[in-house]
Amino acid sequence: MQIHVVQPSQSLFGIAQTYNSTVEDIVEANDLPNPDNLVVGQTLVIPIVGLFYFVQPGDSLWSIGRRFGISYQELAQINGISVNQPLQTGFRLYIPERPKRDGEFNAYVEPYGTTVQPNLEESAREAAPYLTYLAPFDFEAKRDGTLKEPPLGNLLEIGRANGNVLMMAITNQEEGQFSDEVGRILLNDMNIQDKFLENVVSTAKKYGFRDIHFDFEYLRPQDREAYNRFLRKAKNRFNQEGWLLSTALAPKTSAGQKGKWYEAHDYKAHGEIVDFVVIMTYEWGYSGGPPMAVSPIGPVRDVLEYAISEMPSSKIMMGQNLYGYDWTLPFKQGDTAKAVSPQRAIEIAAQYNVPIEYDEKAQAPFFEYQDEEGNQHRVWFEDARSIQAKFDLMKELNLRGMSYWKLGLPFPQNWLLITDNFNVVKR
Repeated sequence: MQIHVVQPSQSLFGIAQTYNSTVEDIVEANDLPNPDNLVVGQTLVIPIVGLFYFVQPGDSLWSIGRRFGISYQELAQINGISVNQPLQTGFRLYIPERPKRDGEFNAYVEPYGTTVQPNLEESAREAAPYLTYLAPFDFEAKRDGTLKEPPLGNLLEIGRANGNVLMMAITNQEEGQFSDEVGRILLNDMNIQDKFLENVVSTAKKYGFRDIHFDFEYLRPQDREAYNRFLRKAKNRFNQEGWLLSTALAPKTSAGQKGKWYEAHDYKAHGEIVDFVVIMTYEWGYSGGPPMAVSPIGPVRDVLEYAISEMPSSKIMMGQNLYGYDWTLPFKQGDTAKAVSPQRAIEIAAQYNVPIEYDEKAQAPFFEYQDEEGNQHRVWFEDARSIQAKFDLMKELNLRGMSYWKLGLPFPQNWLLITDNFNVVKR
């Protein structure tokens, strides 16, 4: 699989010729929203086996081979050249497909209202072949130990048809907000806690969930140990059913990190108790904050490197956004950015004829444009380069996998690159 960044004056026909592909294959692979109006800086995933590399100044067969994990002798043989042949800048070398490692992938899907919207079911159908887990969001824990169920529509059937483990995502949300009071009751009132766990078990059995996933956020700091005790109790109970237990964790960089989102999440304890965790490594750039990358690679790395100091890397799933934001400039406190899919971001750049830039430090694409009313905008989003950077980090740190928040905003390049990098585990 090849990632190509569109340059000035390039056409799909010329790009296809460069990589021995076809216009039709490239359009289909990327579900291109702008095939006749490519944007400078736009990434394309070229659906070929292996990839081509164009020699850069200072390259040698040895350095190129080392970069791609292949011997310089094999590289020369594959490309029909001598190991002693000088390499000219721009010379095209074929790099064979690299070995893949196993990886697990989860995606949350969040219906609104009382039904599952058709676009969400379609998004789940598109993603499910590339997923280990599918997580309808969310089952809300109530103060009396009962559960408020989300609409499920055909989501469970889609998951089963694609061999997904159905993940029962349970939160302490109340009226759209995470509630520390709901958490306090469930974690400290043993009668209600026991009732709650039995309701979880009966509901999971009814629908066929095989992973129970607690996303308890903004708990009181003093409930940290109570949460750990609850998870041990839940793990013992779910073991009787042969189920997995997982949790969602705030993105911390130290054990003593202050702030209500962080303090009750004990990385070391969760790593000992549960089967795996989802670390929410996104929302540095968020709808109510100033423009910046949603999941810049540096802060993401900092969180994950701390996490692997507290728990086995094989228990960690990196959280990843499937969206970006469109901010109106200048940003003022109280402003709200609009969520956009990677596909929509490309459409906007094409509509306003502006190039897409790439921030090497954040490993994320962005662009600016002026709308019809004269308002200036900045858009940060995801593309093939940014998601490949996360896959590379996932492999470097030997993580269990990746978890996506959330389905419904199309990003076809992501699913293609999963198959190029990993063998998706089906449990």
